[in-house]
Formats: sequence, structure tokens, C-alpha cells
Amino acid sequence: MCRRPVSPGGKKRKASALMDQETFAQRNMEDVEIQEWLESLDSVLESSGPEVAREILERLRAHATVNGIDLPFTANTPYANTIPARLEPLFPGDQQLERRIKSLIRWNALAMVVRANKVEHNIGGHISTFASAATLYEVGFNHFFRARNENFEGDTVYFQGHAAPGIYARAFLEGRLSTEKLENFRRELKPGGGLSSYPHPWLMPDFWEFPTVSMGLSPLMAIYQARYNRYLENRGLKPVTDAKVWAFLGDGETDEPESLGAITLASREKLDNLIFVINCNLQRLDGPVRGNGQIIQELESAFRGARWNVIKVLWGSEWDPILERDTEGLLVKRMGEVVDGEYQKLVVSSGEYVRQFFFGSDPRLLKLVEPLPDEALRRLRLGGHDPRKVYAAYKAATEFRGGPTVILARTIKGYGLGEAGEGKNVTHQQKKLNEEELREFRSRFGIPMGDEEIAKVPFYRPAEDSEEIRYLRARREALGGYVPQRKARSVAVSGGHTELFKEFLEGSEGREVSTTMAFVAMMRKMLKDPEIGKLVVPIVPDEARTFGMESLFRTVGIYSSVGQKYEPVDVNTLLYYKEAKDGQILEEGITEAGSMASFIAAGSAYATHGINTIPFFIYYSMFGFQRIADFIWAAADMRTRGFLLGGTSGRTTLSGEGLQHQDGNSHVLAMPVPNLLAYDPAYAYEIAVIVDEGIRRMYKEGESIFYYITVMNEPYVMPHMPGDVKDGILKGLYKFKPASNKKAKLRAQLLGSGAILNEVLRAQEVLEKNYGVAADVWSVTSYKCLYTDGIETERWNRLHPDETPRVPYVKQCLGEEQGVFVAASDYLKTLPAMISKWLPRRMAILGTDGFGRSEGRTSLRDFFEVDSRFVVLATLHELAQDGLVGEATVQNAMKDLGINPEKPNPVIS
Repeated sequence: MCRRPVSPGGKKRKASALMDQETFAQRNMEDVEIQEWLESLDSVLESSGPEVAREILERLRAHATVNGIDLPFTANTPYANTIPARLEPLFPGDQQLERRIKSLIRWNALAMVVRANKVEHNIGGHISTFASAATLYEVGFNHFFRARNENFEGDTVYFQGHAAPGIYARAFLEGRLSTEKLENFRRELKPGGGLSSYPHPWLMPDFWEFPTVSMGLSPLMAIYQARYNRYLENRGLKPVTDAKVWAFLGDGETDEPESLGAITLASREKLDNLIFVINCNLQRLDGPVRGNGQIIQELESAFRGARWNVIKVLWGSEWDPILERDTEGLLVKRMGEVVDGEYQKLVVSSGEYVRQFFFGSDPRLLKLVEPLPDEALRRLRLGGHDPRKVYAAYKAATEFRGGPTVILARTIKGYGLGEAGEGKNVTHQQKKLNEEELREFRSRFGIPMGDEEIAKVPFYRPAEDSEEIRYLRARREALGGYVPQRKARSVAVSGGHTELFKEFLEGSEGREVSTTMAFVAMMRKMLKDPEIGKLVVPIVPDEARTFGMESLFRTVGIYSSVGQKYEPVDVNTLLYYKEAKDGQILEEGITEAGSMASFIAAGSAYATHGINTIPFFIYYSMFGFQRIADFIWAAADMRTRGFLLGGTSGRTTLSGEGLQHQDGNSHVLAMPVPNLLAYDPAYAYEIAVIVDEGIRRMYKEGESIFYYITVMNEPYVMPHMPGDVKDGILKGLYKFKPASNKKAKLRAQLLGSGAILNEVLRAQEVLEKNYGVAADVWSVTSYKCLYTDGIETERWNRLHPDETPRVPYVKQCLGEEQGVFVAASDYLKTLPAMISKWLPRRMAILGTDGFGRSEGRTSLRDFFEVDSRFVVLATLHELAQDGLVGEATVQNAMKDLGINPEKPNPVIS
């Protein structure tokens, strides 16, 4: 049989066909093998469960890596719900009844803001945040948030600040807030009182626990609160419980560095008592959070990378049958392709647009939704608005062990506002709705209200015996009571600790010590005190050795939730680094913000836990008010108690460190915080008096104040307390050393504080010895206390013109004193200037305005013109201004003192 010759092209086609058959066979074998692996995994899941399956997969991944297989890393899972529908638990409540309650809360929250802005134009308020988060909160209120009571410490809940109207609206249904209070939302000064704009414990001390509207602070505070709860348990100060810390925040808020700044601490400490709920409505104030990306996937990657348990709640129950029909995974793939800017547009678009844009990218996707009308597509719910999905996520989060959980819940900002702002960029600022929009909202959520009532936007509360009110109260009763609610319930300390501080009133007996060393010695004694010792919480951001606190390492230990698993490198030294599960020192590492969060947790434990813990947070003073002022303000709002210690303070005391470390600002920056007492003591006995009084006022009398005390690392001899000057120390001013020559014609009053008081004392000697000027030296322990007393006295006199005028304390001390006035401070000149109006004559002020320098103390004080020579010069100049000495005296003094009149101006150098 003859064969036709095969052309070269034919040979190629034949070879290609053979290769295709081989490739097909190979692929078929691969598919079979892969299918066998998948079936094996299914078998393991069925027989041994997900934990064993997870272990096998981890070992396979490790084995592949060891054998050189490069596996691409991803911290993301598909853009789908973490908990599949088949694994969802049964919803335990009456879903229809809960929806009715939630709808009423929605209405009253909306009415509160709309009414307030009708009465007073642009009083403000926010509707859209709570509108998006209502389901997230209501599932929590009805099934998870446990209240504090006599039998249980309760859960801690950080509510998203902009959602406050919804929390008020619920409290109104519960009968905890009156109609009058809601009427006066954001108008607290009206008769009968009102409601603060956001969560403010200072303004509503029986209601709010945590100030949360300063973006980014509450996530970090929640992490350290959860860690502090474990600290108290491990130290035996409170029983071990399963109480949770819940923090609600927005996806846009996570751009604040503080929001995610400590998430690795939470996983490192295995804080399974911590749950973040991030309301992912994809919008911030002006527009999308990530218009060109996916914020949910970005956050999942960050949290999974930090070893958090991540639960995504993205799609509501209506999506389940569609996903079930998608056997090829096309829908989940499409969900992962759409960016947030497009998702935002889908929210405000018609069902037809959703069909064409979202599903129309693939005919197979269109087939999946063919049975659904356009209106059904438009109303497909997101996961954060589906109580069943949210309940499943919360239940899984509360049952998870070994680490913290974050729930990423997809919502719509302004949900339910319709054309008024649902899902739109302007919705954050939405405060007003017209009658048509109100009617639409009423109809959508089934509010029992007629058209004629709508224009008045009335509040609505069902009858006391209604099904809704009875259900709502029964759920809260089952969870221990109402939330939020704040109660100060700690046992007061005795307050009699004079003996504890007695040795510090007697001076250092010729030894040179710094005020920091003196303070640490006081802390050592406090830690040994039988009453307050266990309550003291030393907090330091990785500077314990700088402040001479290493002696505390062995005596009380550094807190570690796992103890010390290693032998420290300095174990053979006396002051080795000792970590312990019951350690008392919170050594936070290089984070002033985290340390401040611990300070807040410890300083508010009297309300959160009913335990009077006494925090002492010591840090580089320049990194306090300058860096973490927002946390300090939050601490003030939260009625935190405790002591902030500004270490190595003052602009001229910190040798060599230079511009960024030298603090001349903090006492000025402390002025705006109303309940903060700020002191700049020079000597150990002053610190002892202040700390003793602070413990009495905060922990015996229960005052909502806290202290800022600056301490220095400059050593000098500590004098004994010169008589009964306690009252003056606390009020801010007392005469430390009178002039020895009472008959001198030339007189001066010299004011000094902190380390500069010693320069003033040297100036006193020079003035008397070389220039015949008799000067009294005054120690100013607190310009803030003097200023506060002065303005309060002026106010009282203004409001009581028919009574004998009161005299400011400064004037009581200095009003009759003779001579010129000179004040020298290691801080800005504006600090002493605050009290000048109550002096009988003008005052020359020396301070440290300007940038610091890397130099020693002597050179720095010369540069800033605050040393003894410049105090002498200022005194003589003031006397010359009054005609009491000649200008030649001032000129000669500059030569004698070695002062260069042409030296650079430190303010602008």
C-alpha cells in the first residue's frame, strides 16, 4: 500500500498533535492527582476536623519551603465571608422584634440630630455613622455586651464617637435618658441639661466611660486596656474572667498611625479578650477610604500579618443562594476585582446598573442572577446590615482563643437615608432631611407615624408594657444591666502617708542627688507600703535605666504575661533585667503613646474595675505634651487619676542631647488641661509634699484630677524643708530664702523654679556681696496653680461686686514685698508672665525661648541667658530702670560677669 509523502508542515502538525495528546494526558493526570489531594483534605476535615487539617497544610508549606519551592505570600483570603452559611449558628433572638427596636433607635437618632439643627442652625451632629453601624451595635447590645455589676466586672466597650446619637437613642428607649435630654442634644447648657456631642466622661460621668472621637486613640487605648486587664489578673488584683474589650472604629480611622500602631502587642500578648469591630463603609469624611483599592483586603492583610484572627462579614444572607449556584468561583473572583470606588457607586445605582456593571462582566455571572428582578439586585444586603451574619461573627470572636480578633464588617454609610445621603460622599455631614426624605425613611423602617407628624420629627417611644420595651429590657437584664454606664466604685485609701515621705523632708545631708533620684527613692518606699504598695503601677517607655529605676527590676519585676523564658545576659549582676508574670513595672518599650494608654487604663481602673491603682508614668519630658498631648487630653476627659513625671526636664538640664530632647515647652502646654495640676519642683521635699497630697486628693477624696511633675537629672544637695511651707508648695509659691541684710536700700524679689532655683540662689549671693542688693528668693513650684488661682479669684470678685474682694494668692505673697521683681525659669518666658498682672510692679522674665543645643548645662544656661549672671544683670537693669542705680553700674556688671552684649539671640538662633 502506497503512502502519501508527508510534507514538512504535515510532520509539524502531527508532532504537535502528539504533543497536545501528551500535554492533555499530563494535565489530566495532574487534575486527577490534585483532585485526590483535595479529597484527602476533605477526608481529614471530616474525620479529624479543621485543626488537624490546618496542621497538615502548615507542615506541607514548611516542607515545600525547605525543598526550595517558592510559595507566593499573601495575607489575604477571598473577598467573601469568613464564616460560610453552612457553619452559621442559629440566631437566638426574635429577629423581627429586634429589627423593630433597631428601626425605632434609627429614627430617634436621626430625629435628635435633625431637630437640634432646626432649633439652632448648624449645631452639628452625625447621622450617617450610626446609620451604617446600627446592626453592629444592636446585635452587641442584645446578645453580647455584658454590663458591670456586683457579680461580674462586665465587658468594656469603646463606642465609635460619631455613632453617639444611636447610643443615646437606645438609652432613651431603655428609659435612661429623658425626652428633654434628647431635645437638648449638643446644647448641654440649656435648662434641664442636654447631651454631649460625643462620648465625654467629663461631661457625662455616669454614662460614658471612654472618650473615643479623637480619631485613632481608642484602638490603641483598647489594646492596652485589654493588656492591663490581664496585668491585674496576673498580679492577683482582680479575679480571672472572660470579660471582653470591644473597640468599634471606622475603616477611615485606621489611617491614623495610632490605630494600627500597637496591633502586634495584642497578638504577642495573646489578648483573646480583645475584639475590634471595624465598620467598613468604605467612606471617610470627603470621599472613599481607598477609591482605587480595597480597604477591607488591606486591613485583613495588616491584621493577619500581625497574627490576629480576622473575620470578614461582607455579604448578607441574600447573597448565599447566588454564591451556592456559583460552582466555578466566578462570583467571588468578581467580588475581588471591584475596587472600593466602584462599590461605592454600586450602592447608589439602580438594579439595572448593578446587573450590567457587576454581573455583566461575564455571561455566566449574568446567568446566576437571571431569576432576580432589578429591584432585588439593588436591595442585596451587605454583611454588616445582616444580624445573622453579624451574630455569627461575634459568637466566633468571643469563642476564639489564643489571640485577638478583628471583625471587618462591610456596611453602607448613611444606610437608610435614601436620596438624602445613603452611600454618598456628602453623607458624613448630613444633618437635615426634608419631609419627603423623612417619609421615605419612616416607610422603609416601619416607624408607626402618620404623614402629618413627620414634619415635626417627633421622638418615638412605645408604651412601657409594649412588646418592644419588654424585650429590650429583658435582653439587657440577661446581660447584667445597661451599657454604657460608668460607676466610680473603688475603695478609698487611708490618705495618711506622712511617715512614708518624712525622710525626704530632711534633705540629703550633703549628698548631691537629682530630683529624679529622689523621686525613684520615694517610689521604692511606696512600693513597700502595706496599703498602697500593691496599687502602685510604675510605667516607663524603655528609659528605666536613664531614670535610675533599674533597682526596681529585682524588687518588683517587669511585667510579662509569660514570665521570663530566657536567662538574661546580665543575670550575674545585681540589677539584672527581671521579667515576671506578676511583675509590677510596665516597661512598654519605645512608645510614649502606648505608655500613656497604660497610664489611662491604670488611672481609670477605679471606675473600670473598682481598683484604685496609682500609675506613675515617667518619660523624657519633651516627648510628653509635645508628642502625646491628645492622649493627655483624653486622659483628662476620662477623669484619669495618677502622676505623669516629666523626666530630664527643662531646656538646660539635659546635657548634650540638643534640640529635640530639651524641654522648654511642657509646662506651657500643660496649661490648657483643666484638671491637670502641673508642678516644677526644685527639691525632694517639694516632690514629697506634692505626691503625698496627690495620693490623698485622688485616692482618698476621689477627686477627678491628675498631676504633672517635672524632675531632673542634675545632681545637687537637697536642703531640708524650711519650716511650714507645705501650703505654699501646694499653692505654687513660698519664700525659700529671705535676704540676710534687712536694712539694705536696694531690694529685689527673685523667683526661681526647678533647677534654675539654684542659679537664682547664686545670684542672690552675688547681688548682696558685690552690688549691695538684698534679694529674697522665692520657690515657684507651680505657675499653673498660681495662674488658675488668680483667674478664679478675679472671676469671683467680678460676680460678687457687693462683697469684700478676694486677693489672689500671688498678691497675698508678693503684694507688699519691696524691690524689683525678676523671674527665671527653664521654660518659655510666657510661663512666668502669666502671673505678672497680679504683681505690684513690672517683672523681668528670663526663660528659654528658642531651639536647644547639644551642650553642657553651663553653656546652655549662658546661651539661653538664665544662669546666675543673667539673673544679676536683670536685677540691676530693673533697678536702673527705676533710677535706683546708674546705667554705668549695669555696663560694668556685664564686664564683671563676662556677658557679651552682642551674643546671639537664643530665640532666633
